[in-house]
Amino acid sequence: MKQKILIIEYNEQNLYLITFILEKIGYEVLQVRDGREGIELPGRVKPDLILLDIQLPIIDGYAVARELRSNPELADIPIVAVTSYVMVGDRERILAAGCTGYIEKPINPDTFMTEVERYLPAKPSNRGGGS
Repeated sequence: MKQKILIIEYNEQNLYLITFILEKIGYEVLQVRDGREGIELPGRVKPDLILLDIQLPIIDGYAVARELRSNPELADIPIVAVTSYVMVGDRERILAAGCTGYIEKPINPDTFMTEVERYLPAKPSNRGGGS
């Protein structure tokens, strides 16, 4: 079974690139383009990982992360900010809002999957047999 990754991203080019990379590796990708949808969808689809832009319309990424973290059913899902916020203090604010980690934009397609997979929960083994 494919792992599900939810991308909460407003920028079409970023959304396309991230989706392309993840789908090429074999992940199931779900997309939303604003903070309100980013709060609503995870409860219904239970993704394995959430990639969250901070600059979102309607509700910003900080509020999305705080809201998702306040839901006990979603509390264990890693949330990784994928953002261009790289000024002093931004990383700390992002982590304080409830994000598990942080990936800077623009993303590097050559290293992006290595960065993302650090946060993904281990896949359950589908192999039978004993050890």
